[in-house]
Amino acid sequence: MERSGPGPEVEAVREMLAALDLGALTLDEQRRALDTGPEDPGAGVEPCTLGGVPCERTAETRPGAGTIVAVRGGGYCLGSLRSNRRFAALLAETCATEIVNVGYRNAPEHPFPAALDDVTAAYRALLDEGADPATMAFVGNSAGGGLTLACLLALRDAGVPLPACAAVISPWTDLANTGASVRTNAATEMLLDPHGIDATAAHYARPDQLALPYVSPLYGDPAGLPPLLVHVSGAEILLDDSLRFVERCRRAGVDVTLHVEPHVPHVWHLFAGLLPRADDALTMLGLWLLDRLPS
Repeated sequence: MERSGPGPEVEAVREMLAALDLGALTLDEQRRALDTGPEDPGAGVEPCTLGGVPCERTAETRPGAGTIVAVRGGGYCLGSLRSNRRFAALLAETCATEIVNVGYRNAPEHPFPAALDDVTAAYRALLDEGADPATMAFVGNSAGGGLTLACLLALRDAGVPLPACAAVISPWTDLANTGASVRTNAATEMLLDPHGIDATAAHYARPDQLALPYVSPLYGDPAGLPPLLVHVSGAEILLDDSLRFVERCRRAGVDVTLHVEPHVPHVWHLFAGLLPRADDALTMLGLWLLDRLPS
């Protein structure tokens, strides 16, 4: 049953995000705003390098439970290991599983295929260490969700064993931004800039690259991908990026589970502790992953 309205907690988050006015900041200012967490990774987090890529690993709390590769959002231009620690910590708490936070390079300094190369290199390095892909999963949000799907396509095409499953939250699957929701949900979008999304895509890829499957997985053939979970907000501009990708997966015979949550922000899971719906979504995501990873 669809909820009747956003509720006071969502309205409070909406007001908080409106006050931030991230769209008015320069790229450097946005990066500084995101990287406000502690410099020290903290207890239970180990800096490491995988495939030449800086990463951080959390300690496993259930021995033998496998590994989740966490792929951050940020429009391919923002974010870092530091900014993604909270997302990694939420996953670790939810799944009690080792989390590998991948510090892939940002555009425009490092455009496509830098991010794709970094995440696939880190995954390959885990396999080289002896990790069993049947005990591994990807979890990505926003651009990191699209990047997760692009990496799965690239790994499949290269003949690399795929992880057991992947979960993506509000994935950006179409950097050409052709989905109708980019326009129809502009008034209800709380976090992303509907007017700046084309410029963000241009930082990462050239116009002639935007429809490449490794840039925009919506345009790829998903056949052969592992089971997927897709969470998306019904109020966000990237809604159609999820709906259209899920439809392609279903036509290709991919095991895909879709959850559309009405009235919430893009990647609402990051508001755990503020939004009960975020806590619920994390629990739902964690249970889905735990059903597909070693217990």
